[in-house]
Amino acid sequence: MAHPMYGSGPLRSRNAASSDEIQLRIDPVHGDLDEEIDGLHSRVRMLKGVAQEINSEAKFQNDFLNQLQMTLAKAQAGVKNNMRRLNKSIIQQGSNHLLHVVLFALFCFLVVYLLSKFSRR
Repeated sequence: MAHPMYGSGPLRSRNAASSDEIQLRIDPVHGDLDEEIDGLHSRVRMLKGVAQEINSEAKFQNDFLNQLQMTLAKAQAGVKNNMRRLNKSIIQQGSNHLLHVVLFALFCFLVVYLLSKFSRR
């Protein structure tokens, strides 16, 4: 059973003469604290490496996203420019061009309809 003035772990504190002082007594049975500290130190070092890898990966992905955003902005500007040119050409040629496209689509639909009608017989 643990003494009430001491803790139950390997490091035990006891009341000192002044409240600013803390005295520690190391239990010789639990003297492998150096090994535990070394183990913890190596784990902290490993976690630091993992954190650095995460940081470098985040920077890489951020740069990649920035480049992708710039590429998309350029593509959007190109599409907008082409749409403007297409609208100008349609206006200059008149709506006759659009009428030809609609008539061609109706003709194609009629041909497919008639082929499907005659192929069933």
